[in-house]
Amino acid sequence: MKKTSFYFDFRVSDISICYSSLTFQKVHEKVCIISQPTSFKLTEDSQFSSFWMRTCKNEDSKFYCSYICFQGNAIKTYKYNVLTFLPLNLYEQFKRAANLYFLCLLILQIIPQISTLPWYTTLVPLVLVLGITAIKDLVDDLARHRMDKEINNRRCDVLLNGRFEETRWMNLQVGDVADILLLSSSNPNSLCYVETAELDGETNLKFKMGLKVTDERLQEEDQLARYNALILCEEPNNRLDKFMGTMIWDSQSYALDLDNMLLRGCKIRNTDVCHGLVIFAGNDTKIMRNGGKTRFKRTRIDILMNYMVYTIFALLVLLCAGLAIGHTYWYESIGSKAWYLYDGLGYSSSYRGFLSFWGYIIILNTMVPISLYVSVEVIRLGQSKFINWDLQMYYADKDTAAKARTTTLNEQLGQIEYIFSDKTGTLTQNIMAFKKCTITGRTYGETNHQYLETSHSMVSPVDFSWNKYADKKFQFEDHFLVSCIRSKKDPQIHEFFKLLSLCHTVMVEHKGDELVYQAASPDEGALVTAACNFGYVFLSRTQDTITILEMDHEETYEMLALLDFNSDRKRMSIILRFPDGKIRLYCKGADTVIYQRLDANSKNIETTQEALDIFANETLRTLCLCYKDISQAEFDAWSQKHQAASVSMGNREEALDTVYEEIEENLLHFLVSVQNEILYEKKKKRRRLRLKKLRKRFTNSTNPPDSNQPVDDWEKEKRQEDFVDMACECSAVICCRVTPKQKANVVSLVKRYKKAVTLSIGDGANDVNMIKTADIGVGISGQEGMQAVMSSDYAFAQFRYLQRLLLVHGRWSYIRMCKFLRYFFYKNFAFTLVHFWFSFFNGFSSQTAYEDWFITLYNVCYSSLPVLLVGLLDQDVNDKLSLRFPKLYLPGQQGSLFNYKNFFISLFHGIFTSLMIFFIPYGAFLQTMGQDGEAPSDYQSFAVVAASSLIITVNLQISLNTSYWTFVNFFAVIGSIAIYFGVMFDIHSAGIHVILPTTFTFTGAASNALRQPYLWLTIILTVGICLLPVICIQFLYQTIWPSVGDKVRSLKNVIMRNILG
Repeated sequence: MKKTSFYFDFRVSDISICYSSLTFQKVHEKVCIISQPTSFKLTEDSQFSSFWMRTCKNEDSKFYCSYICFQGNAIKTYKYNVLTFLPLNLYEQFKRAANLYFLCLLILQIIPQISTLPWYTTLVPLVLVLGITAIKDLVDDLARHRMDKEINNRRCDVLLNGRFEETRWMNLQVGDVADILLLSSSNPNSLCYVETAELDGETNLKFKMGLKVTDERLQEEDQLARYNALILCEEPNNRLDKFMGTMIWDSQSYALDLDNMLLRGCKIRNTDVCHGLVIFAGNDTKIMRNGGKTRFKRTRIDILMNYMVYTIFALLVLLCAGLAIGHTYWYESIGSKAWYLYDGLGYSSSYRGFLSFWGYIIILNTMVPISLYVSVEVIRLGQSKFINWDLQMYYADKDTAAKARTTTLNEQLGQIEYIFSDKTGTLTQNIMAFKKCTITGRTYGETNHQYLETSHSMVSPVDFSWNKYADKKFQFEDHFLVSCIRSKKDPQIHEFFKLLSLCHTVMVEHKGDELVYQAASPDEGALVTAACNFGYVFLSRTQDTITILEMDHEETYEMLALLDFNSDRKRMSIILRFPDGKIRLYCKGADTVIYQRLDANSKNIETTQEALDIFANETLRTLCLCYKDISQAEFDAWSQKHQAASVSMGNREEALDTVYEEIEENLLHFLVSVQNEILYEKKKKRRRLRLKKLRKRFTNSTNPPDSNQPVDDWEKEKRQEDFVDMACECSAVICCRVTPKQKANVVSLVKRYKKAVTLSIGDGANDVNMIKTADIGVGISGQEGMQAVMSSDYAFAQFRYLQRLLLVHGRWSYIRMCKFLRYFFYKNFAFTLVHFWFSFFNGFSSQTAYEDWFITLYNVCYSSLPVLLVGLLDQDVNDKLSLRFPKLYLPGQQGSLFNYKNFFISLFHGIFTSLMIFFIPYGAFLQTMGQDGEAPSDYQSFAVVAASSLIITVNLQISLNTSYWTFVNFFAVIGSIAIYFGVMFDIHSAGIHVILPTTFTFTGAASNALRQPYLWLTIILTVGICLLPVICIQFLYQTIWPSVGDKVRSLKNVIMRNILG
């Protein structure tokens, strides 16, 4: 970023640099933008049109001023271009330890003194792995290129030289009058409707509103051209939910907040024209600032797999060191004395041992499998697609399918021990309905049973046909409340519904005689709708007025101030001037904050509290309403403080909260309203997840374990541990009235002290911290928008799908990955350790036991497809049985299918197989004569027999491990064996030897060896001895020590036999 420095001899505290169409100023770490030049022009570096300023006074009272050019509006999300793709992508891939390890091996193979294998045995697999990853990265980056090009070339109008001119989006600059601070629009009161799906995933329309002063004075082009305000605002940041700024125009200060901002990424709807001023552009915009790195989540299997690779590498070094020592002593005692082994190099025994060490590092490198990580990624990608394609997790009402937003955590879904769930919108639909209310101590909305007994009639819903604006879906059964309202005899009831119709931030849209309310939350929508049905109809609002229909007459109230709701205040207030001049504050909020602010003379507090307790026991949500009359003098004094706080650029939120607290005191409490939430599903469906270890933590909006503060860190640590221990003794824990940070802290405590795998599920922005903190985050696309979905690892439309995600997809993914890893380690040990046994018979001379091309293609072609299909398709029981028997989930929680015990079992199994692969053919080749009188006991024939035995053994072994057979599995096993024999006969043919005589040296070895029946018998014997113990052990385990899966399969077979019988 280019920087330039100037010195100015101005004895002022704030310095402005004005240039081109704006002036930019940095004052006390706050940004200032002036739309027109005023007093000073720069003549240097004329390409700059906006600056960041820093001021610093030096010793001679001069100000040193440095400025930095603002970001342009062009965005760049792609990583590569034509020139940088290859070097940058290779650099990123070689930052991975496995790829770097094999690159070092390739370099070692180029050194003649230690090269024991041709370079292509490592190069071919390495290029394949790098190529697959590079193609994937290229496809992803091309998509980013297309998106950037589309966005940067969008058209817009910019005010230049006094008139609007069309330009491209990427040419916008800070200060251009085109976007983002909303100045005015074609709608009344400069309203602008926007859709914010690209920002938070929400598709419902929201509204933004220009300031009243800009709405009145900046509608025409010539007015906009004369606009010369100063904008003081925050620095670029990633807070999508907050903006703080001040506009100074004609010596007046006006507060700016998020309601005045059109953030990049939102789409304008139902608005013909809007005018705005660019505040942030390009990579300084909030949506681009949110493109930072998120915390990378890794599964337990990932971590364990990495440790096992380190263990394998340590074993590799120990084996190579032992073989190198063996070669040193062998050459000292035998090799140096054999005249036919003389090579004329004159190396000492120790040096030859050193070279032998590196030679064996090359030969035994397949113990560390290069294709392991790529294979794991392929399996995870396939498992993610299965989740996306699951029709049983598709919610037709919203046309929403399940979505795996990550491909790295699937098997972790099969190991969840603790579930942390939000309540509102997650366990419930967050669809609110007004049910009851208590006004001055009397409860309305309850059924009058005495009336029913005397009239012998059923309760029918209230008929709201007298109200043309009534919502036909609204149901209410207390006829007495409606009669009280229509009789107009109780002024408190009148105030109750008037408050509901006035104290809110709802916007209304008129569609004929129908009113459509756009509410920021379901609570507000339900309350305003209820007031509308009872005759208090919210009709419209402007910048400073609200109009309602009170039964049969229309009233307009002047809005003097709106004290907005936030999660800390837990309340909102509105100050209105009535038509008769009276000033009143209406307030609604949670009972915990309202009761603290009540006047000592408030009536009916005890009876209202009793009603609150009753409503809470009925699982209804409650809201307390209150009011306060304010004198003109009191309001004038408070208004000045409010104006000062609203334009403050330092700690504005704290200043506003202090001012709000001052006016929201001595309130008169007179009523309570309640709502209910509609549950998603029946209790029995949630009960399926209640296992001994799989416990649920429901969090909905914590009382700490002890309200007293700990005296030191040790006591704090002890209390936290005791809290977790106590909670984990329960089958379910409900944490009430918790903040988003506290939700995340509870998750962190369980992860910290229980070392458990956790899952958090929620649907709102207040659940994002919890979702990101847990090992697995699940978002629900509910009534509270899509913020949770945007931050989640998995997403779907209803809570009940969590059962299938865990018990079916999670369990299958875990079992498949465990099978894959156990077998992958086994087949590589079985393949590689044959070299180890062979070294005892070749003087530890780094001679390979197989032909070079067999080593190259073993993991690529001969043994990869069957195990990949097991990792993708295998299932011990079907989905219905997985849901019916939740105990099948326990092995994943216990981690019993893949751990160090399983790793060493795979190691010893591989050692046993390698022993049989080497020593049975070795014994068969001793003093052997073929049927044609030729001796097949040469090295090349031995290599062919050993390799053939290995390929058949490992492919039949994966067949024994396969629980779910399809045609594809069968074809993969038979096809892998067929490919091996086909390729082997081709590369052992005379024709290919003539073309590349130094590369293909096993000419005729396969045809010579495999025409001997004796060697076919050797192969069959070797395969049989390798597989027989496995078959016996599997039979014993299924008969004597059956697993839960074995028992379920046996039960299924018995049921099927009974049905067929």
